[in-house]
Amino acid sequence: MNSLMKPHGGVLVNLVVDSEKAEVLKTMARELPAVTLNPRHLCDLELLMNGGFSPLRGFMSRPEYESVVDKMRLSNGLLWGVPITLDVPDDVVQKIQIGGRLALQDPEGFVLAVLDIEDIWKPDKKREAELVYGTQAADHPGVCYLYEQVHGTYVGGTVEGIQLPTHYDFETLRHTPAELREQFDKLGWRKVVAFHTSKPMHRIHRDITLNAAKDAQAHILLHPAVGMTKPGDLHYYARVHCYEAISRHYPHNLAMLSLLPMAVRMAGPREAILNAIIRKNYGCSHIIVGPEHAAPPNVRDNGMRFYPSYAAQEIVSRYQAELGIEMAPVKEMRYVPQSDQFLPLEQIEREGETGIKFTDKDLKEHLVHNHDIPGWFSYPDVITKLRKVYQRRNKQGITLFFTGLSGSGKSTLAKILYAKFIESGGRPVTLLDGDIVRRNLSSELGFSKEHRDLNIRRIGFVASEITKNGGVAICAPIAPYESTRRYVRELIEQYGAFIEIHVATPLDVCEKRDRKGLYAKARKGLIPAFTGISDPYEAPENPEVRIDTSELSPMAAAQEIFLYLLREGYIDTGDPCLCED
Repeated sequence: MNSLMKPHGGVLVNLVVDSEKAEVLKTMARELPAVTLNPRHLCDLELLMNGGFSPLRGFMSRPEYESVVDKMRLSNGLLWGVPITLDVPDDVVQKIQIGGRLALQDPEGFVLAVLDIEDIWKPDKKREAELVYGTQAADHPGVCYLYEQVHGTYVGGTVEGIQLPTHYDFETLRHTPAELREQFDKLGWRKVVAFHTSKPMHRIHRDITLNAAKDAQAHILLHPAVGMTKPGDLHYYARVHCYEAISRHYPHNLAMLSLLPMAVRMAGPREAILNAIIRKNYGCSHIIVGPEHAAPPNVRDNGMRFYPSYAAQEIVSRYQAELGIEMAPVKEMRYVPQSDQFLPLEQIEREGETGIKFTDKDLKEHLVHNHDIPGWFSYPDVITKLRKVYQRRNKQGITLFFTGLSGSGKSTLAKILYAKFIESGGRPVTLLDGDIVRRNLSSELGFSKEHRDLNIRRIGFVASEITKNGGVAICAPIAPYESTRRYVRELIEQYGAFIEIHVATPLDVCEKRDRKGLYAKARKGLIPAFTGISDPYEAPENPEVRIDTSELSPMAAAQEIFLYLLREGYIDTGDPCLCED
């Protein structure tokens, strides 16, 4: 085997120092520049420190990063799928230097680790996107995250871990690689097939895992990703209840559930390689790879997927000897009523039978409209757990997110809808108007793009908490940037409904209204970066509601929005106050 064909040996790295060294690092960290880790960083750091990313000993340096991007290999020749990097904001870059150290802290300010800085550089994001994700197109959610959420400077170096990130939920279901290997040894599990998922599991997934276990003569590790997952994925705490429910439908002592703190990239074939490496480190002998493994949940505008079906299986099959873990491939499946079983689609077509596909979208629609779920699709106890999350639309939390130019009428519409919800009295409702939020939540912020984004993110966070707890959040900021609105949508849709309402009143009408005289000042150059004049407004492409108030009275426009809410089931027809003009 040549130098570029080194196998993964399964030797674990442990980057957490002993208690005495940890105290020294804590004291040192008080004098160091610090960076607050985002959800992806936290997941990556945990897998670095606990050995899930073995043999990595830190965030990648520039040579390591470029080798992985260009050749899918570490600088020592070891196979590796995607780069594991730490990006930092400009204010942190100004405080650090090569040879120095950087404290890595969680959002609460606790220092988890110290990074010995070996490299600081600005990556070519388009090159990274093209080689890692296979596209530079921003409609790929992983590429979109790279362009919009990842800072322009990377910092690489070795990590000295002080403590692993703390999790207060599902403690008995969280294991380090060393703990899981020890558990397998204790149980006498010689072969283990891993199942990677970020979605709830149903009957088809039980069949897939059981068949893989039979073929491999192995036990089963249900190993769902519960870190930063794909847009549209159900929040992990709700999914875990589903995993616990379905795990009771396996034969005794055949399957185990453990939660993986992984941030998914949606990098398709390359991420499948990373998933296999992680499962090898966790002590598994096999990994199940589906036809669309690690692919984005959406498709392109032309209806094509980002990666060809079975592309992930092809790459894992090619490298499984190096990976030291065997692949259990899965074909695209359908339910066949005639035989009451799930069969590969190609077999169904070959035999001229009829297969039924019940999608995630179908499931969600059935749940929110309180329709029965087909018995062949899932188990009653799993559906019971999901119904607690996907409540009927007139019972679930909602965010009504108005966006539009200053003077478009969005604040007036928001106030009318707020009043109607208050009158109905069915759910707690909060109005987060742009001016009100500026005074009470973001008074220290200016109107630069960075500060406007931060203001909208704050609104989104408050709205997500309201939505999570079953309330109605009505937001009415200008929110001129599509990327920020998308961030807020993805944040809120984990917990309930996000309804974007574009108040598409033309600029000339907004200027004529100009009650505050803002447009006149902007035209004179007295207000810099004013949306619609000297700064762009990026109109939503696919809002749930689009309405022009130039030829409608505020009450008539509000009724248009009400009719949408009624039609989609967000308003109970028994709420008379919401129906009044």
